[in-house]
Amino acid sequence: MPLFFVTGNAGKLRELQSVIDGVQQLDLDLPEIQALDAEVIIRAKLAEARRQRPEVELIVEDTSLHLHCLNGLPGPLIKWFLKTIGADGLHELAQRLGNDRAEARTFIGHADAAGEVTFFEGSVSGRIVSPRGGGGFGWDQVFQPDGHDKTFAEMTPDEKNTISMRRIAIEKFRAYRKTLLRT
Repeated sequence: MPLFFVTGNAGKLRELQSVIDGVQQLDLDLPEIQALDAEVIIRAKLAEARRQRPEVELIVEDTSLHLHCLNGLPGPLIKWFLKTIGADGLHELAQRLGNDRAEARTFIGHADAAGEVTFFEGSVSGRIVSPRGGGGFGWDQVFQPDGHDKTFAEMTPDEKNTISMRRIAIEKFRAYRKTLLRT
């Protein structure tokens, strides 16, 4: 049975396809509910995707950025922080509050053809730095993963994909799916 990744983002699709062969894109209009719990967001996306395409195996994802200085905010609300204060504002906020530590997380939700939902999480710790680099998207310019001297936006796509939170979540999903395919 084919596996469909519900996304309109070509970069996310490429990253997934680099780990799992045969994944197909399914570009559906899904609700963007706002919640602090990524599983709530993923369940809503999967429910709508299954309503539109009930016969297929699906995955969706949600990526978030958690600032220690804000007790984990913005988390899944990062899109709205970027729209209001931008990447520069994230850096300035971390500096003013005296804590630049952050965690980037990706949650992948999988719904099999019967609708059974399973979750996979990947996370990368790092710090919020002054914006650098022209690659990537969203908050990539201000997130520098631990153990690296570049932000995600300064890395090549291959460099980022090797260490990203999405890659970690995808690898967990791939291992899970292999066990399903063996049975």
